[in-house]
Parts: sequence; structure tokens; C-alpha cells
Amino acid sequence: MFLRPCKLPLLALALLATLLLSACGDSHTKVSTGTYAGESGQNAPYLDVGPLSYEVQLSRELNPTNSEDASYLQGLSTSERQLAPGQEWFAVFVQVYNTSAEPHPSATELTISDTQGNTYIPVVPNQTNPFVYRPGDVSGKGQLPVPDTTANSGPTQGALLLYRIQTVSLDNRPLELKIVDPSNASQTASAELDV
Repeated sequence: MFLRPCKLPLLALALLATLLLSACGDSHTKVSTGTYAGESGQNAPYLDVGPLSYEVQLSRELNPTNSEDASYLQGLSTSERQLAPGQEWFAVFVQVYNTSAEPHPSATELTISDTQGNTYIPVVPNQTNPFVYRPGDVSGKGQLPVPDTTANSGPTQGALLLYRIQTVSLDNRPLELKIVDPSNASQTASAELDV
């Protein structure tokens, strides 16, 4: 007697595989908005700005009297470290990825703003600060911060964007990071920051 194999399990398996693959999404879809959610970039979106992708690793207020936070202020003069009444230091740590084979410039315009329209630009410490985000070409298949550097090996594993903000902006949340493509200002991305 010849037994005919049952086609139902094969059909069910094929349907399950189709559903699983469709749940993966389109890996070529560009993402230009997102919400940061979690420590060390966990669940943070990769924001596509031109040919590069940016990921917020962490964002938070800095306490200049804390030894770790004081190192993020390295490279500022004594007068630059001074905050006016009602100001705070705020840090955003990002990673930048270039998945193409060609080098591309990273963003020079990375601002944060609150819900009341207050916008802040980064304060850039001098070259003695090894954590700071410094715009420049990201090599093909490369990233910022470069692997095996102080910033990449540090607690946040991201390059530091340092902002002097008004304390009231912390009440006007969410804060939003906006990144502009240096080659085409019409290409931007933004992410809500966790404070």
C-alpha cells in the first residue's frame, strides 16, 4: 500500500515562514524619526540622515562635581565651564554608522530643542577631550566614535554632544535632537530624548 504524504503540515509551515518574514520589515526603509528609550541605546532607533545612520546611546543632565561627568567637561576653559543661574549641562551620546563602501561626512548641525521652541547648539571642548563628537568623514564601513578609542570604550560607547541648556527646558519635555545632513539640508532626522 502506497502512503501519500500529508500536504497540510507543509502548507502550514510555508504560511508560518511567510508571516515571520513579513514581520521583519523592509531593511531598506529609511527612518527619520524615533524615540530614544533605554540605557545604552537599547530600543533606540537608527536615524538615517543622508548616507549615514545615527543612534542615540544615552542622554542626560551632567553633574560637574561627579568625577565621570567632570571628564566630559574636559577641554573647556574655566570661564566656559561656568553656568549662568538657571542653566544645566546636558549630554547626548551618539554613534554614527556608514554602511556604504565610500566615506561620507558626518553632520555638523545637531541641535536639541524643547516644546517651547528653545533651541541649543553643542558646546565643543578643545582636542584634549577624548569623548567629544567631532564631525568629519566617516570611512567606508566605518563608525564614530572609532572603535578602540576612549569614547567608544567608555561607559556610554558614544561620542559626546555637550549642550548648555536652560533648566526650564527640562520641564518643557520631550527634548528633541535634530540632525541635518551636511550635504543636503533638506534631509533631516529627529529623535525624542530620554531625560
